[in-house]
Amino acid sequence: MLAILKKEINTFFASPIGYLVIGVFLLLNGLFLWVFKGDFNIFNNGVASLSSFFLLAPWILIFLVPAVTMRSFSDEKKQGTLELLVTKPISHFQIVLGKYFGAFALIILALIPTLLYVYSVYKLGSPEGNLDMGSTIGSYFGLLFLVAAYTAIGVFASTLSDNQIVAFIIAVFICFFMYFGFEGLSNYNVFGDLVYMENLGMSAHYNSMSRGVIDTRDLVYFISIALAFLFFTKLRIQKQ
Repeated sequence: MLAILKKEINTFFASPIGYLVIGVFLLLNGLFLWVFKGDFNIFNNGVASLSSFFLLAPWILIFLVPAVTMRSFSDEKKQGTLELLVTKPISHFQIVLGKYFGAFALIILALIPTLLYVYSVYKLGSPEGNLDMGSTIGSYFGLLFLVAAYTAIGVFASTLSDNQIVAFIIAVFICFFMYFGFEGLSNYNVFGDLVYMENLGMSAHYNSMSRGVIDTRDLVYFISIALAFLFFTKLRIQKQ
């Protein structure tokens, strides 16, 4: 499993695509938070808070994570190396976990530079240090678990096609629906009271953790989503 994990990371950074994906993520966050005028601009908020970043990040990650995971299995299928991979003396689930943790580690590498935002806002506060660290830490935990779920969805989507673009589009759609779809459905009463459906979506659990409260129900939810899609991925590999 570790060999597959290392291979995923090395392959990702062996081409300019790896650096481009991470660069685009950081560039978009930087532009929206510090340059562009609008609701996300930290200077316009007048408050020492990173709430804009944690509101924006899940939407950018909906595209970033699938861009990282789209080649996980689709590339193996296209090159005909999937059959060789599954004959290795490791279980199918270890193969899936190797691919998963490789992609997850890459996303974490993209998130690490955003800690500079915390330092910047901490210094810009009046008085200095006027930053709700509890909420900030909780929000980062929420991002980590959100990324864990997104990555599992992306790896699963990569088993559905040998075309990376198709895998990317499928992953973006599933991530979008899981994050916002249930919340959107809960706003309509066509089929009766659907308010309870909001809790089925990632947005409600992520927002709960962003308040600085680490609830075991939120952790169990994200872990369950990740494990479910990893299990679906394993089933797809076995069928193929």
